[in-house]
Amino acid sequence: MSVRAGSSNSLRSRRAVRTDATLGTSETEGGSGGLRGTLRRLAPPALAARAGRSRFPLAAPSWPESIPRPAPTSDLGVHYDTAWARKYPVRLARAMVLDNVTRPVVRVLASPLVRGEEALTDLEAPVIFAANHASHVDTPLLLSCLPLRFRHRTVVAAAADYFFDRRWKADAWSFVLGAIPIERTKVNRRSAELAAELLADGWNLMIFPEGGRSPDGWAQTFRGGAAYLASRTGRPVVPVHLDGTRHVLPKGRNTVRRTRTTVAYGTPLRPEEGEDARRFAARIEAAIATLAEEASSDWWTARKRAASGATPSLRGPDAAAWRRSWMLPTAPGHRDTDDGVEWPKRSH
Repeated sequence: MSVRAGSSNSLRSRRAVRTDATLGTSETEGGSGGLRGTLRRLAPPALAARAGRSRFPLAAPSWPESIPRPAPTSDLGVHYDTAWARKYPVRLARAMVLDNVTRPVVRVLASPLVRGEEALTDLEAPVIFAANHASHVDTPLLLSCLPLRFRHRTVVAAAADYFFDRRWKADAWSFVLGAIPIERTKVNRRSAELAAELLADGWNLMIFPEGGRSPDGWAQTFRGGAAYLASRTGRPVVPVHLDGTRHVLPKGRNTVRRTRTTVAYGTPLRPEEGEDARRFAARIEAAIATLAEEASSDWWTARKRAASGATPSLRGPDAAAWRRSWMLPTAPGHRDTDDGVEWPKRSH
């Protein structure tokens, strides 16, 4: 009996020693069962890793392979929500930037001469301002030259694929310009609905019917967005011609230079009975072409040409690129006659 008891005590003693040695090694050497291992398992990176390997609800649920996944939705482009930029505190901050920063800078760089402002005297807001587009300077220039009652209640239709393709760009342009995203490559119901809702809510709309800046100084084909919105909402379209902005900052250049510019407002236009958006858009383009003719000649000559249907097209001649560049109204050697635009004479 004494031997068996001793054997039992001996076995328990060895087991206890082995356990103590294991614990001691773990604590001193950092084994997985020791204090250090426990602390490592409770560290934030380890907990985050385990949470990532966990199943729903700590992780996304599994998706059945037999069911196709829906396309991911984006909150940029035409889906960007600009409502925050029309809240009163943001509007107040934007007005301060426009009046105290943008306008002084524009006056230094562009020295704008405003014509035809009397056409807006008795005009009831909201209205649609439709202008030609040759430079990024066009938007701040026109905004800073609008009469006060229009200036701080105007949103700008901006290309969704250019100004709203990055979060920082969408936030910046929504704040600085009050921009809203417009799809320019195809008809988008969301864009049209937003613009129509803002017009109905009393906001003026600035839009560039060309859909983008001129690549060579001549205007591009006018699209029907402004005409469609005017027909839908019953609001008038004010044709605007911006002259000289291409020399301040043309497309493809990142540096600016000081150049005198002109902002000319035309007589507000409304769609006629039975006139579709395409015909109305052509009439808006013709009105802006007449304003462009006034900038290069005089009011009487421009009106006489308009009455006879001889106003030079904003799109320029259908010719090679070098001839189109040669025929720009601001090109050296260019001159007009009462019978139309002549080719410039070669210099020797």
